[in-house]
Amino acid sequence: MTAHEIKHSMDFGCLSFNRNVMRDRLPQDVFFALQKTIENHEPLDPKLANAIAHGMKEWAIELGATHYSHWFQPLTGFTAEKHDSFLTQDPDGTVFARFSGNQLIMSEPDASSFPSGGMRSTFEARGYTAWDPSSPAFILKQNGAATLCIPSVYFSYNGEALDEKTPLLRSCEVISRAAVRLLHLLGKKDITHIQPMVGAEQEFFLIDKDLFLQRPDLVFCGRTLFGCEPPKGQQMDDHYFGSIPKSVMLFFTQLEIRARQLGIPIKTRHNEVAPQQYEVACLHEHVNIACDHNLLLMELMRLSAAETNCTLILHEKPFTGVNGSGKHNNWSLMDNHGHNLLDPGKEPMENLQFLLFLIAVVQAVHDHADLLQASVAGAGNDLRLGACEAPPAQISVFLGKQLNSILDRIEKGDRSNPEKIKILDLGLNHLPQINIDNTDRNRTSPFAFTGNKFEFRAVSSSMPLGFPNTVLNLAVSDALDKICDHLQHSVSSSNSLEDAVLDTIKHFCLSSRAIRFEGDNYEINRDKLPCATRIPNACSTPDTLHALISDKCIRLFSKGNVLTGEELIARHRIKLDIYAKQTGIELEAMRYIMQSCLLPQGLKCLRQYRQIDSATKEIVEYINDFELDLAGMIKLIAILDQAVLDYKSISDDQRRAILMAELRNGLLSECKQSCEGIERFLGRSDFPLPSYHDLLFSFVR
Repeated sequence: MTAHEIKHSMDFGCLSFNRNVMRDRLPQDVFFALQKTIENHEPLDPKLANAIAHGMKEWAIELGATHYSHWFQPLTGFTAEKHDSFLTQDPDGTVFARFSGNQLIMSEPDASSFPSGGMRSTFEARGYTAWDPSSPAFILKQNGAATLCIPSVYFSYNGEALDEKTPLLRSCEVISRAAVRLLHLLGKKDITHIQPMVGAEQEFFLIDKDLFLQRPDLVFCGRTLFGCEPPKGQQMDDHYFGSIPKSVMLFFTQLEIRARQLGIPIKTRHNEVAPQQYEVACLHEHVNIACDHNLLLMELMRLSAAETNCTLILHEKPFTGVNGSGKHNNWSLMDNHGHNLLDPGKEPMENLQFLLFLIAVVQAVHDHADLLQASVAGAGNDLRLGACEAPPAQISVFLGKQLNSILDRIEKGDRSNPEKIKILDLGLNHLPQINIDNTDRNRTSPFAFTGNKFEFRAVSSSMPLGFPNTVLNLAVSDALDKICDHLQHSVSSSNSLEDAVLDTIKHFCLSSRAIRFEGDNYEINRDKLPCATRIPNACSTPDTLHALISDKCIRLFSKGNVLTGEELIARHRIKLDIYAKQTGIELEAMRYIMQSCLLPQGLKCLRQYRQIDSATKEIVEYINDFELDLAGMIKLIAILDQAVLDYKSISDDQRRAILMAELRNGLLSECKQSCEGIERFLGRSDFPLPSYHDLLFSFVR
């Protein structure tokens, strides 16, 4: 990259059709009309679409774009795009570049192969994308090509939502109405709308590309199906926040240049706990844009990894014995004046508005913990949650000592202020004064308050953020409606608004107490914990996903016209199907590795061992044990063959997913032990695949 290109890359958002670009490129009346649509959620006059499309096209062509695409999020867990050229032709054969308002607003990609969960037949191919003006269009460059990408919603011929974005946008409207209602009851009549804000922390692994391609399980499944743990893993904690290796710093440099150009606000980069595990974190943005940017960021990470001879691993648990990867979803609410509604201020006891919104979130998690579990459920998260510092699947809320103390006093009717902020004395006079935060960190909590936001830590690293935030928005809006109803009733029987607010907070403190837990969440399953019987704890994805089709869930989504019961049932089927297919691929990949890689090499080595002359009794026993292990592997391969046939013979989504969960926990676990036994016998010189030692320590400085 030339010096000019590096300098140009420092222009934040130079490849994003953001507010500044719109102001420069659009007529003034068109610009202000579009801003009203974006900021005030007002309908856009279709007559203005041609002017917007023309300005967008001219800007994109100047930056090298030759094609445009509606960029959308089907229910595959990935993004999708179909590229169309700007070129068009007059009847006389003249060719020129054209991009109309109709082309901007709507497109029709072939939708037959995208999942619909039974809402449409595969022979019915019509699906439509529609421009989302609230998320900036951007130019994606790859291998010299440049494409104008237009963030869009995706829906069927009959109007069913077939994407992640549509329900998310609807849920934002629902929570805005509920939050504004509460603020108006508190006298804040100048508040017109509320925006959910999200800052995502993205964890991931980087693996040497050549080694990655030699592991069929990594290629097919995104994770290793087996592997003997090396003598040293993460137990020394020396990788965490350590010096970033040279090759990885090159990756980060390429990634951050691309991200800056596209307006993605990466704030932090660092080594994570496991060897060759890393993290990037972004500043908070409106949840819709944050979700778009996170999906785009994952694509940029793949591109940057490929340029540095690495492979990006986003699977939640690619290696046994070390940390898996999550995507911490930091969520808050901002009013139209830019105030964070979850900021406690200097005296949280006096900030009754903050306490109302705080307890609303706690009540939301209490009432809809099963839906929050379902929103992050998946084959990868089944392996990650509850292991190596990841929070357990069982949902609880961590608030910290100070906030819990405040809520406890409110429950008792005690209005005294909590202790003042403590000053930390390190005994070093030359250091500035250090204030202690009002909450400690609880890395085992799946849902923790972290100063001025809630951190939903159970979200998996590979999944889009759309659905977890849709569920969170709706759950909190439901709790806010309950709080508003109670507050209105309490005002009529209280001496003052303050008394009514405190009475309301007290009521919901008591009703949600069971979900609050301050201890080690790895112990939360013990019967001695008072909250253990109140918190759902489904054991696998097929069980967890059932919450999506419960009457409670259907009522919640229908209340705000976010998704119909039929659309929820469809998503339930899709998620079951994805789970079954992912675990089915693991089953077949395991069979392939055992039959085509390990068994032939093992038999070859066995023949060589048998030729050893004058073998001692101990060596003969060692060889005999190896032969027994190979025989055991042959039996397991036969069982795998039958399991694959059984899996493929089942058409019912629920039964097939349950079978795969059982096979994964049983048969695949046996196969893993068998493979690791063979790996130990073969040793480094004869083992045909890269070992954990190779994969996790290829970047050692």
